[in-house]
Amino acid sequence: MEYFRPIAMTDAARPEGAFTLAGGWCWFTQVEVLSRNTAPRLIAAADCPPDVLGRLTAPRPDFAGLVLDRPRLMGILNVTPDSFSDGGRYLSPKSALMQGRQIAKSAEIVDIGGESTRPGAREVPVAEEIARTVPVIEALRAGGMRGPISIDTRKALVAAAALRAGATLVNDVSGLGFDDALGPLVAKEKAPLILMHAQGTPATMQDSPSYADVLLDVYDDLAAWLDGAVEKGIKADQIVLDPGIGFGKTAAHNLALIRGISLFHGLGCPILLGASRKRFIGSVGGGLGGTDTPEGRLPGSLAVAVAGFAQGVQITRVHDAAETRQALRLWQALNTSHLEGLA
Repeated sequence: MEYFRPIAMTDAARPEGAFTLAGGWCWFTQVEVLSRNTAPRLIAAADCPPDVLGRLTAPRPDFAGLVLDRPRLMGILNVTPDSFSDGGRYLSPKSALMQGRQIAKSAEIVDIGGESTRPGAREVPVAEEIARTVPVIEALRAGGMRGPISIDTRKALVAAAALRAGATLVNDVSGLGFDDALGPLVAKEKAPLILMHAQGTPATMQDSPSYADVLLDVYDDLAAWLDGAVEKGIKADQIVLDPGIGFGKTAAHNLALIRGISLFHGLGCPILLGASRKRFIGSVGGGLGGTDTPEGRLPGSLAVAVAGFAQGVQITRVHDAAETRQALRLWQALNTSHLEGLA
């Protein structure tokens, strides 16, 4: 089997005959052909199989009411006592409401989660997860928030309660592999879905992650999980795919996925990149002042986000929404003059 990775470009000096990547801001004239059995090679984009070229170039449908012709930001709001980056900081309804409003100033989507999925995290009972998340969603809607709100959960009952409270979409880190009832619920509610790749559960995923070829293995898994979601009645044009940085991956795996993330455009769905503040950023980049803390990984998080923008990633999930918005505006001003003002 061959895999086709578009070599994404953003330079304003776009050559005649270049193809637009996924209807967005990048263009490409070459494609890297990957295989498990042979060395990579470059071909002209025009020489791609027609079905592959069609998936690579087709504009992506609107997602949760957002046009995906420009990079979009998803801001993280953890209402948990034990999340790796900000555990306990926004556990009270008042602080969560204030933070949610702040995030919405810079990010198009607010992603609310009531269960930590950091390595080694315990499973949270459904009732507790609902009690943490639903009041925040209700308060944000009562306060006038109209933008998309995502419920970050693996559980159908939590998702159902959140959608009733005003959530717009479901972000499932298990790729519909944790709760068999979640897929049918999403289909019934016609809710947009983020389908994320993970190897193992949060409790075990970092014990010994292993892949034959992480980029191709994750691609194949997501392709199969996408097909499974469609079989459950979820429309493919309402699914975003996330390669799951840090979920059953080593630092080397994470880097390989980010380096080659444009490959996933070949699945025909929008891509989400969520690498913000993750441990590999500190292990690769070093800690600020000699100390590695989640908050100190902001510069590295911005570098990874920019790498995603440059490969046509449509949604970037971040802890630091305002800082990432500034980085996006500067990146657009420098690299995509034709998108001036869109950030």
